[in-house]
Amino acid sequence: QVQLVESGGGLVQPGGSLRLSCTASGSRFSFSSMWWYRQTPEKQREFVASIGSDGMPNYVDSVKGRFTISRDNSANMVHLQMNRLKPEDTAVYFCKQPPNYWGQGTQVIVSS
Repeated sequence: QVQLVESGGGLVQPGGSLRLSCTASGSRFSFSSMWWYRQTPEKQREFVASIGSDGMPNYVDSVKGRFTISRDNSANMVHLQMNRLKPEDTAVYFCKQPPNYWGQGTQVIVSS
């Protein structure tokens, strides 16, 4: 059984930065891709970024050039560095490990 725990959310002003982290249990982390999603009350959960087991990243267009996903296999962690944050980045951010393991989410609020 895989458990995922996100951390690092909070309140930040527009233009600011946050670093989200997701810690995974289990022994197969290094073999698995990892994904970040976000959700607001108005929208369905949407894909934000992913990183393959080979370290290859992928991003939704709206965060390209601002967000960076990385992984630390020695610590079973995946990170999402979020820079130049915008109010529209406000959401609950979830990490996911395939096939369908999700964390509880961490709230990000971008507001002045």
